Amino acid sequence: MSSWYFCSNEIVNSPSRSDGIEITAECRYRREGARFIMDVGNRMNLRYETVATGIVFYHRFYMMHSFKTINRLIGAAACLYLAGKAEETPKKCRDLVKAVRTILSERQMEAFGDDPKEEIISHERLLLQTIKFDLCVQHPYKYIVKFAKNLKDDRAQIEKVVQMAWNFVNDSLSTTLCLQWKPQVVAVSLLHLAAKLSKYNLSAAPDGPHYDHSKSWWQHFLPEINSDVLEDICLQMLDFYDKTDVGASNYNMISPPKITMKVPQSIPYRTL
Repeated sequence: MSSWYFCSNEIVNSPSRSDGIEITAECRYRREGARFIMDVGNRMNLRYETVATGIVFYHRFYMMHSFKTINRLIGAAACLYLAGKAEETPKKCRDLVKAVRTILSERQMEAFGDDPKEEIISHERLLLQTIKFDLCVQHPYKYIVKFAKNLKDDRAQIEKVVQMAWNFVNDSLSTTLCLQWKPQVVAVSLLHLAAKLSKYNLSAAPDGPHYDHSKSWWQHFLPEINSDVLEDICLQMLDFYDKTDVGASNYNMISPPKITMKVPQSIPYRTL
């Protein structure tokens, strides 16, 4: 199994950087690619897991290839195409091409050549070789719900925090957080951010006979994670919002879950 987590130095010194692309441009290309995948996925009625997997493939692919040598729109389309298969929600390539045409201009479509279908399929083969056929991708969404099940306090407030954290995960797909940290770490960090912005103290939320009040709430789930990691991830998200002209959860192609709190021990949910 390949390791797809990189240190900040590796991310800064990517293949695109070696090709002379500035870091600000690469960050923009990653945001644009993520949004493109969201838009196409939305038009094809794909599940949020499939869309998220496509975006993770996209970020991984461009850790091995330069944006200068591989067109980012074709790369993004190939990533979504493969994600459909990986998440068992396959779509025909011709339907993908139709969805892409509804978003791109004729000039942008020229990059796909005379046969867009074959162009996407050939890039899918390159993608598979690049990621070494590693199709296993996990996302923070399920961990947000899992951790929230164990927060025993005001259910309405917890619901608000979970909804906000879910939206933060959506937006985090436009950053490189999925290349830096495992999904459970991102989940607990964005729950932490949502709680802080909601002015809600999660520290006292967990309950049970063996609950250790000397620990921070997240240490009951991820004992190896310290506050510095949480703060770093939160600052990266706040920096993302500061440097882009979007508000939190503006990237809403992946809908937040509808949380119901009828049973305190369980948080059933569905996508809107």
